[in-house]
This record gives sequence, C-alpha cells and structure tokens, in this order.
Amino acid sequence: MKNEKNERREFLKIAGLTTLLGLGGGAFDFLKPGQLDASSGHAEDSHDSHGGHGKEDKSKVRWAMTIDMRKVDGKVAQKAIEACHSFHNVPDMGNPKDEIKWLWTDSYHHAFTDAANEYIDDFLMNAPFLLLCNHCDSPPCVKVCPTKATYKRPDGIVAMDYHRCIGCRFCMAGCPYGSRSFNWREPREGLNGKTLNIEYPTRMRGVVEKCNFCAELVDKGQLPKCVTAVPDVLAFGNLNDPDSAVRQILRKRASIKRKPELGTKPSVFYLV
Repeated sequence: MKNEKNERREFLKIAGLTTLLGLGGGAFDFLKPGQLDASSGHAEDSHDSHGGHGKEDKSKVRWAMTIDMRKVDGKVAQKAIEACHSFHNVPDMGNPKDEIKWLWTDSYHHAFTDAANEYIDDFLMNAPFLLLCNHCDSPPCVKVCPTKATYKRPDGIVAMDYHRCIGCRFCMAGCPYGSRSFNWREPREGLNGKTLNIEYPTRMRGVVEKCNFCAELVDKGQLPKCVTAVPDVLAFGNLNDPDSAVRQILRKRASIKRKPELGTKPSVFYLV
C-alpha cells in the first residue's frame, strides 16, 4: 500500500513537471508560422524553397515595391485601394474608429513626419500618398509579437497568421507606420452587400490585420492586386536581383522611404 502511494506521488510529480515544462517551453508553439498560412488558408511546406515569380529561392529574394508619386492622383489611388480591399475582403465599417485598412492614402506631411521638406514640389505636397505595410527588413512588429502571429518570411514579406493572433496589439504599438488595424467589431458586418472573394478568408473579431504584399498571389508567380490595378504607377520585384523591375527603376529615379532613420529598412519606395 505504501509503495502504491509513493508510486502515485511520483507519477503526479512527473506529470506536474511535464505540464509546467509544456507551458513554459512553448505554450504557443502548437502552430508554427508557415504550418498554416492564414493569408492563403493552406498549409505551407516549410521545406519548399520555391515561391514567388519564377519559383525563385525565397532565401535569395526580398520583395519590394515602388510607387511613382508623379502619377498618383485620387482616381489612381482609389483604383489601387479597391483592388486590394476587394480581393482581401477588407471590411468597411463606415467610421474612422473601426476603420480597417490595408492600403490607404494620407498627406505628405503625415506620411513623412520626420523628414518633411517644406520646399518640396507643390504637386507632391498635395498628392495622396499611397500607404501600406512597409515589409521592413528589420520589422519591429515581429520582435514584439508574443505568439509569432506576425512573422517575416524568408523572402522578406511580413506575414500574419490570424489563427495565432491573441489581439494583444503589441504589433500595432511596435509598428512606427500605423500600418495595422484591429478588428473591434465582427469584420463580416462591414462586408454586407459586397461580393466575397472565396479565395481569401475573412477574419474574426479581436485580431489584427494588414497588407501582406499579396503573398498568396506572389507564391503563384503573380503580381500583387494593387500593382495589376495600376501597373503604370506601381512596380513589384526582387530587390536582390539587379535586373528586376524595381532595381531598374530605382537605378534611374530618385526615391524616398518612410522614416529611414529608424533603421527598419522599408521595402516600399516612393519615386519623387
């Protein structure tokens, strides 16, 4: 009888220790980034080195975008926004407080607060700057996310796994560009009357979302929706490839990035 009690006591000690180790050693590791890519809704093979245009090795790719601000006006900007928001089922809640934005516009002074040039060309001063996630090379949002819901892919895209998001909004506090939105309300409430894109999952209340550079399309060798909507204004390509579209453009045109002094190294370039 005494031996049985000792054995039972020993079993409980081991079980308790195992539980503690499980909680302390990775309570949120039940789903690794990439196992379920919420942007596409499909499992992603973490050993697959192919993805993007021409099935390039992701470790050798850093996707980037250029925006020609000399060609952007209200009509062009709205066309790009509608293409993005329609494809990704981005809800419209009808008020600024609950606004969900992947791609949006703002003034030059608001977009470039730390480096605003008061003598810049009048056209640029009054142009609607298209803003989105900058897919930084050193993203602070990734560093502060406690569940790894926000993670950086080998090809430089800062992606999100909505299933891992616990709504703590640390990533929103960490992002210096205001590129993230929180679903205070049920997102589908803002999709009434809209045609849903069944290829992209709707989100849930209590999670953060943002632009994902159309990773689900890039992985198929296609361009982001905003780029195909206004191809004369936006360009997309591999920043590590000297012959890519973006590298050829940046070689010829002057460009600026948002808050370069922070050292985040944005992948979105504004041609001025």
